[in-house]
Amino acid sequence: MRVGGSARAHSVVVDHRFDDDSAHVPSAAFFDVDNTLMHGAATYWLARALAKHGVLSAKHIFNFAWKQARFKFQGKELHGEISSVKTSALELVAGFPVDEMRALCEEVVDRDISPRILAPVRRLAERHMETDQEVWLVTASPVELAGVIASRLGLTGALGTIAEIEDGCYTGRLVGDLMHGPAKADGIAQLAAERGLDLEQCTAYSDSANDLPMLRKVGRAIAVNPDSRLARQARHHGWPVLDYRRGRRAAKLALPTAAAAGVGAGLLYLYKSRDRD
Repeated sequence: MRVGGSARAHSVVVDHRFDDDSAHVPSAAFFDVDNTLMHGAATYWLARALAKHGVLSAKHIFNFAWKQARFKFQGKELHGEISSVKTSALELVAGFPVDEMRALCEEVVDRDISPRILAPVRRLAERHMETDQEVWLVTASPVELAGVIASRLGLTGALGTIAEIEDGCYTGRLVGDLMHGPAKADGIAQLAAERGLDLEQCTAYSDSANDLPMLRKVGRAIAVNPDSRLARQARHHGWPVLDYRRGRRAAKLALPTAAAAGVGAGLLYLYKSRDRD
């Protein structure tokens, strides 16, 4: 696997099998990660692992989870809060060794994220690969984490948020911007230009209306477990909707309570872990 970057706000993590020019194909499939490819937020599990290593506190985990829940339930994300979360997280990992982060990402993917991958969505990705299409994850998660997920699933690669590195450690600054909202559309457009992909022949999958810029950038958009705003847009545009949630109406009504319980359980886990240590 190689990690590459460019002048624009994205990073490319590619399995070596796809580096050969002969592997280039005219189309690709782009998958959002959180609540599309997997249940929940990938970065939450990384944050928990960082807390166990003393990099983050339980308070940071609570703030992160609470803001993620607000983003999801309001159907929109508040850019000021996104910026605040981003800045806080970057400052906290400043000085943390990159090698340790990569090892931690592998541990988190194998232990926490892999069991939460949605099997039907994974099969969709595999079908794209079987038809000689490239398959990319596109996520606001750190590119190190996204790259491990892509590698474990045998995908072409991932676009994710890049943290600046100097002398083998994180500086606390970003390279470019968060891979979120319009940045995802820009990222896949640049990727298409770099790899000779025809976006009109490409497919994108997401659960969130925040990804509408990316979904509108491709020839075929598919809503997976969509939030209410994306569901409305899908109906308006005639996009296919894939819903793998069980008891979706009941689940929708219970989401805020469930999220709060999940945050509480996560905090309890962290405190108990510290007590044992």
